[in-house]
Order: sequence, then structure tokens, then C-alpha cells
Amino acid sequence: MEKLLLKADEVAEALGISRTKAYRLIAEGVLPSVRVGEQRRVPADELQRWLRGVTHEVAPDDTAVA
Repeated sequence: MEKLLLKADEVAEALGISRTKAYRLIAEGVLPSVRVGEQRRVPADELQRWLRGVTHEVAPDDTAVA
């Protein structure tokens, strides 16, 4: 069964970033997360949705003049 909630280190591995950066993105509310007891977890589907959104934001603009 695929995990529904990811720990910060799993998020870091999935995104290819450091654990520190993953913790920072979660703490700042940049990455959507839920509280489970005293810990934060990132829902896997929300991580994918977030990634699609930021990927769209940084996509090259075809109308830009070089």
C-alpha cells in the first residue's frame, strides 16, 4: 500500500532537497501539511498537487523576448 502521509525526510527524498529545506517548507506553510499528534505530515496527494502548481508557475513563458 502506498503511504498517504509522508514524513519530512520522505518529502525531501521525493523532491531531491535536503531534510532541512523540507522542514522549512513545511514550517512556513509552503507545503501543505497536517498535524498527527505532535508531528507534521504531508499528504502525498497534496504534495503532488503542490508540485504541479509550482511547476506550472516556473514554466518558461513562450511570449518572453530573449
